[in-house]
Amino acid sequence: MTATAAAQAGGGGVLGALRRRLHPDPTVRRLAGITLVNTVGNGLSLAVAVLFFTRVLGLSAAQLGLGMTAAGLCGVIASVPAGRAADRWGARRVLVALVTAQAIGTAGYVLVHSYPAFVALACLVSAVDRGSAAVRNALYAEVLPADRRVAGRAYLRVVTNMGLCGGTALGAIALQLDTRPVYLTAILADAASFVVVAVLFHRLADPRRPAEGGVAAEGGVATPPSGEGAGQGGRRNPALRDGPFLAVTVLNAVLCLQFAVLEVGVPLWIVQETEAPRVTVAGTLIVNTLLVIALQMRATRGTEERAGAIRACGRAGLVLAASCLVISLAHGLPAILAAVVVLGGVALQSLGEVVGQAGGWALSYDLAGERDHGAYQGVFNAGTAAAMMAGPALVSTLVIGYGMTGWIVLGGLLAAAGLGMRPAVRWAGRRAGDGMTDDK
Repeated sequence: MTATAAAQAGGGGVLGALRRRLHPDPTVRRLAGITLVNTVGNGLSLAVAVLFFTRVLGLSAAQLGLGMTAAGLCGVIASVPAGRAADRWGARRVLVALVTAQAIGTAGYVLVHSYPAFVALACLVSAVDRGSAAVRNALYAEVLPADRRVAGRAYLRVVTNMGLCGGTALGAIALQLDTRPVYLTAILADAASFVVVAVLFHRLADPRRPAEGGVAAEGGVATPPSGEGAGQGGRRNPALRDGPFLAVTVLNAVLCLQFAVLEVGVPLWIVQETEAPRVTVAGTLIVNTLLVIALQMRATRGTEERAGAIRACGRAGLVLAASCLVISLAHGLPAILAAVVVLGGVALQSLGEVVGQAGGWALSYDLAGERDHGAYQGVFNAGTAAAMMAGPALVSTLVIGYGMTGWIVLGGLLAAAGLGMRPAVRWAGRRAGDGMTDDK
């Protein structure tokens, strides 16, 4: 074989390997490309945000904390109306508008010169960010078949982690250069990524949606008789009147405290209460990211059925509780052993995370049925946003204020939330009046 032929064969092998790693569904592949652009920009912005706000905008730590808390509250509130808007006008159309607003808001940070302006802009950006997350989840329900939604979301979550890693690496370069022009460029690059994402969503094929009286489309999926989301806007939000779904939303929000454990609780515990080297903090993030990338797709197996989703949530709660107990044991240990114990606890948490996320996604779609996905995803996302807002304060208070006892309480809370999914879903089956149980 000549050198040229060998090179061509090698290139074909590489291309073949890359193709095999791509998702077989073309819709998921398009969504993955959009997700990659979005999350690279997000990772870049997250890496530089704190220093940009404090060193470039001149905010104090207290001002930044207060502003971000207000922004988080706006994000919680915005999820519900954004979801209803998706039902009324169509998820794709609403998503393009929200992402465009996010691009404008993010770029606006470079023009901020006062604290009130910062708070107002942060609230706007958070509102459209959380709103777009809810609408995006509704869009997945519209464009993906019911039996492949959770697996599709798992694939997109893997892409999300890869994009965040790439964006964070770019952010590290910006942090090393540490100049005002570089920080401004990073923020504007994030804004530009939202523009690209809006264009890509606009070019995405109109989703096919089930509706009463619609005409069956290809594959047996019905389409609305007139316009996107026809007939969806005149009724009250059904998700807010669905007690079992609200219970599942609250329980899932408690499970989502795991993110605050990783992002806040574990770093504080390492630095303040253990002898582990501080570099262990970075190690925990690396372990979590790698395990999520490796395991998230596998974790969705069996969650297509309601009983499997319930079991996944229960297992997740127990594994997360075990991770809290393991992490707490690092207190008082020698440095290297403490680091090993913490990393082991984070590995357990990562396993609980991927399983719990898969189960939560499945239930959020399953309990909504095939109508009003915007309303249901808006409410479900509001619960997650509330956990993201309240989680850091709750977790830091428990683990730093009460030590091992706090970890045990936190673990018990996570276990109870996971195991509580079974009676909550049974309630949903009884309320439906169709004899549906968690075993079907």
